[in-house]
Amino acid sequence: MEELYRIESHPLCPTASVVQGERYRISVLTPRLFRLEYSEDGVFEDRPTQCVLNRDFATPAFQVFETEDTLKIVTEGVQLLYDKQKFSPSGLSVTVKAKGGSHNGVWHYGDEVEDLGGTARTLDTADGAIPLEHGLLSRWGGFGVLDDSKSLLIRSDGWVEPRQGERTDLYFFGYGPAYQDCLRDFYHLTGPVPLLPRFVFGNWWSRYHRYDEQEYKALIRRFEAEQIPFSVAVIDMDWHLVDVDPKYGSGWTGYTWNRELFPDPAEFMGWLHRHGLKVTLNVHPADGVRPFEEAYRPMAQALGLDWSKEEPIPFDSTDPAFLEAYFQYLHHPNEAMGVDFWWVDWQQGTHTRIPGLDPLWMLNHYHYLDSMRGGKRGLTFSRYSGPGSHRYPIGFSGDTIISWKSLDFQPYFTANASNIGYGWWSHDIGGHMQGSKDDELSTRWVQFGVFSPIMRLHSSNSRFTGKEPWNYNLIAQTVMKRYLRLRHQLVPYLYTMNVLASRQGQPLIRPLYYLEPQRAEAYSAPNEYYFGTQLLVCPITTPMDKKAGAAPFEAWLPAGRWFDLFEGRIYDGGRKLTLYRGLEDIPVLARAGAILPMARLQPGSSTDNPACMEVRVFPGADGSFELYEDDGISVPTEGSFAVTRMTWEQEAGCLTVGPVEGNRPVVPARRSYAFCFYGVGPEAPRLLCNGQEAEAAVSYDPEKHILTLEAPAIRPEDRLQVQFGAAPRLLPNDLEGQLYRLLYQAEMKYDLKEQIFGYLQGGMSAAALLGVLQTMHLDEAVYGMLAEVLLAQTN
Repeated sequence: MEELYRIESHPLCPTASVVQGERYRISVLTPRLFRLEYSEDGVFEDRPTQCVLNRDFATPAFQVFETEDTLKIVTEGVQLLYDKQKFSPSGLSVTVKAKGGSHNGVWHYGDEVEDLGGTARTLDTADGAIPLEHGLLSRWGGFGVLDDSKSLLIRSDGWVEPRQGERTDLYFFGYGPAYQDCLRDFYHLTGPVPLLPRFVFGNWWSRYHRYDEQEYKALIRRFEAEQIPFSVAVIDMDWHLVDVDPKYGSGWTGYTWNRELFPDPAEFMGWLHRHGLKVTLNVHPADGVRPFEEAYRPMAQALGLDWSKEEPIPFDSTDPAFLEAYFQYLHHPNEAMGVDFWWVDWQQGTHTRIPGLDPLWMLNHYHYLDSMRGGKRGLTFSRYSGPGSHRYPIGFSGDTIISWKSLDFQPYFTANASNIGYGWWSHDIGGHMQGSKDDELSTRWVQFGVFSPIMRLHSSNSRFTGKEPWNYNLIAQTVMKRYLRLRHQLVPYLYTMNVLASRQGQPLIRPLYYLEPQRAEAYSAPNEYYFGTQLLVCPITTPMDKKAGAAPFEAWLPAGRWFDLFEGRIYDGGRKLTLYRGLEDIPVLARAGAILPMARLQPGSSTDNPACMEVRVFPGADGSFELYEDDGISVPTEGSFAVTRMTWEQEAGCLTVGPVEGNRPVVPARRSYAFCFYGVGPEAPRLLCNGQEAEAAVSYDPEKHILTLEAPAIRPEDRLQVQFGAAPRLLPNDLEGQLYRLLYQAEMKYDLKEQIFGYLQGGMSAAALLGVLQTMHLDEAVYGMLAEVLLAQTN
């Protein structure tokens, strides 16, 4: 195959890491990661596999104790016992050494592993929860097992080859609660997460609908007029011919543009590019290439087939000649016209002519490698095909049912996928099909989508399921538009998280237990997750209570002080708390010391490195953030990034930004900043540029206690400082204002509202008022949302 299809790998393990007998081989890759092989013929495999690429870990310290019929290997993390026979439950075991006084986990060969779960191939037709495949992390046993015995081998020429003979090839991960260490070593073993292009972090428009060119352009113009930014235009299967002669079968597979709908595809895609959108087309490759396709004759000739017989060219992912022609004749010409990447929609099972070879894996692997032609970053859009699929982002999760149950499952499903290293899921935001129209549900789904890896609106071909915000009531559409704009503003933050995922093996979405694995409470809120390094997200996935005008989320707030991103409210952490929100927002929290860099909202859909930044700062503790920027599309090299360091020093009361380090030319020559400081008073701080006083415009929100300072534009080599003075004190929450707003929206007796508010105005403490509320027999949700405000700060 072409050089392009040869994946980089380092499959050889140092000989010093190997303990080997006639029929067994054990490779000590790290103190907690072992490769366990058994082969009756004594032949072992050193080539990369579909899952495992790199075994070149530095040899760790370990001890070997051996007799004629026993073997013990001891590292600082695990102890292996083996009888040197064919692997069996009684003959092979590994004990995980405990840290911090917790119990040891013991694995015997063949045991069913009770891990925290991984992800699934698809959510097609899911209406709520579905079973998940295994992950690598375990709360109780402290171990995970990856069985690579059935993986095909990857040859040096880039093609795949079945294994010979019956051989066992396992990887034992005994990391206990060191979940993030486990994940980083898994990425080394199987290959890193690729760096995604910057444009994918904006909003995607997608709909299964028979668009024509004029309708699609009119849609984009309306999005622009309403200032709803999109960065990706997804065109579902009706781009190609679908009404085909029945003798050829269905029109599901196709590669020939429907010129009645799109008379000039190149002009159409060029127009989308000029309006700031990248283009992806849906393709269902299962039915191969049939004689009505424009590419049929040249592709048949290239494959040595007689095109005059008009026999279809079957899809055959086991034939390298077919795959190379598949790209050359079906995809590359469309890419030359303007297609930026492909949505590979494979739903036809897991079997090929080669036993164990999944056609979905073949499509993902070779589509991704092919997309890197010309020095571009790779990108494909397809379903999950097993461990190691993180190398082929982005994941398409499939066609879900529109229901509250589906929404409620997706936050957990998305966070849990990190347990097998799969961090870039894209869901059909709003749900795909069936269900009922529910403006509240659709709004909550958009809010989750904004705080998910990829924000892609999508729907079925029903004329009633379009996700355009103006299809919903005024409140819902207002919220949706605001959140879609917010997603666009978050691109600088998301792109930095993209860099951390690729360079440090840190997924954007992480379950709570990644940071506090020993706390039982961290496992009690499965829908709550860290969104990058600075935010904690609690998506609302249940309907609102009518009387309260709000819906609850049962949250666990880790230790520390937390700020609500939208309301400014401060919470004391280290406890469970029920958070209530109306339709306007969901709870998104930032810990004291967090720094959140965003783009200021500007006209248009550009996701380029912004000339106008908005930086939200959450005082109360020291904090820092490094903003990574590059050209967003080229394969990164050493020195391709510009890094802007932002630091908040609590004792000094000082924020420092810049100067930009590294590749300064990728950053705008002049960049302005608006700094939003939470929890502070209205007194204006000092602004210094390179140590000199500078003019600044200052505004203040007295209800949320947010001070905004707008600094003049600076050069990349400049340094800004915002000085509040030593150890600025955080203001307490505005209980009176917050309770007033909640009481105003609650559907309850006016006299009762006056009575409650009167107690607070009369000087009653929050604790005393909470006691009074308990005697008033309020609606449960009304009491809950009032109690949330009163209990937010315990000191």
